[in-house]
Amino acid sequence: MSEQERHAQALTAYFDGINGEDYEAVAALFAADGELIAPGTEPRRGPAAIAEYFAAALAPYPEHVDDPTRFIHAGDTVTVEITFTGRMASGAPMNFDAVDVFDFDEQGLIRRLSSWYDSHGVRAQLRRAREQDTA
Repeated sequence: MSEQERHAQALTAYFDGINGEDYEAVAALFAADGELIAPGTEPRRGPAAIAEYFAAALAPYPEHVDDPTRFIHAGDTVTVEITFTGRMASGAPMNFDAVDVFDFDEQGLIRRLSSWYDSHGVRAQLRRAREQDTA
């Protein structure tokens, strides 16, 4: 299996785990010292902290799908464009685009994931949803 195929297999498992809310399976794709960097939060290190992050970050969305739309492979790094579509418990929709940058180690585990999205736009959607809930 080529390096690119190994990375593609890991990313399929990653998005299946995220969309299926199997955050322990997602965390198992990370190296023991793997790191997650996401907007507005402190970096998380290690699979346990990474699983906790995903469970907390996606808890407000009982419905959510991360749809990877483009993959750019460059050696041990894969950049993925994503469309997030979700719904909050109130039924309010949440939609945004994101870019995740995955760095893999020699064993094909994720050693670093940095996630990028318009946090201001996401906060504005959350604020509107809360305002609708209180109206």
